[in-house]
Amino acid sequence: MPTLSGRSLVPNTGIPLDLNWIRDVRVNTSALERRTQSQVARRTVKKEWQAAWLLRAITCMDLTTLSGDDTDDRVRRLCAKARNPLRHDLVKLLGIEELGIKVAAVCVYHMFVETARDALQNSGVRVAAVSTGFPAGLSPLAERVAEIRRSIEAGADEIDIVITRAHVFGGNWQALYDEIAAFKQACGPVHMKAILGTGDLVTLRNVARASFTAMMAGADFIKTSTGKESVNATLPVGLTMVRTIRDYATQTGMAVGFKPAGGIRTAKQSLDWLAMMKEELGDGWVRSEMFRFGASSLLNDIERQLEHHATGRYSAEYRHPVA
Repeated sequence: MPTLSGRSLVPNTGIPLDLNWIRDVRVNTSALERRTQSQVARRTVKKEWQAAWLLRAITCMDLTTLSGDDTDDRVRRLCAKARNPLRHDLVKLLGIEELGIKVAAVCVYHMFVETARDALQNSGVRVAAVSTGFPAGLSPLAERVAEIRRSIEAGADEIDIVITRAHVFGGNWQALYDEIAAFKQACGPVHMKAILGTGDLVTLRNVARASFTAMMAGADFIKTSTGKESVNATLPVGLTMVRTIRDYATQTGMAVGFKPAGGIRTAKQSLDWLAMMKEELGDGWVRSEMFRFGASSLLNDIERQLEHHATGRYSAEYRHPVA
């Protein structure tokens, strides 16, 4: 587990809902926006350091396919890419054969969990399943809990759950807490990421309150988006969530991970997110145990940037297919 200000942290087991904490949350939106704008302008890495950070980004990736036209063959191709995210000739050019670079997980719908599990066997790449009525999260609670259990029985290593956004709009924090706690109980020891659907939550204060509630209820990770909202992961939203993680760790001594998802498509964006994690939380959060990208097309651009680093030339995008 990571440390914060020299203090060793433990995994999150949740705490009783503290309504005073939730009600007292304040967010200075303009200050957060200025902070993220200045970070993008100030923080950059070049040459071999950039290549190293891009390799780290690959290892923090949940390679994702969540389309209505997904097939078993598409999932198998995605899993093959997850096991070997960079072309073998590029790995050799970069001199990184001994690193064994691979993504952290493959994220799929429930019906493809067994396909992904079989394709990733003995690879060390985890299988994540979206659950609880993804992406809307509006099916009956009993059905959503049963879906979690079915995915775990099928072999999922991680579960990405969706909250009921209406609880946030109504300020019904007890209902939101109880819902997430029920999902966590169904997950048992299996890693649970709570998707807040931040693009739907309207204000950063809502984002912060939902983040604290999810952590109190025992979430292992908090995640920005389903990728299906009109607005997905943005740096101001990410900074809001990351600072709630820091505050929660300071108050409880427990560490919660973070996953931005949706709209992160370029290598430069991945560096911006990694820089934010390092500056706000420290090196302990810049690894797959505590940080993930929800991504589909991001890997293509990272691979192109790494080829440019190795050869001095950009390759055509079709040379880096994901699926």
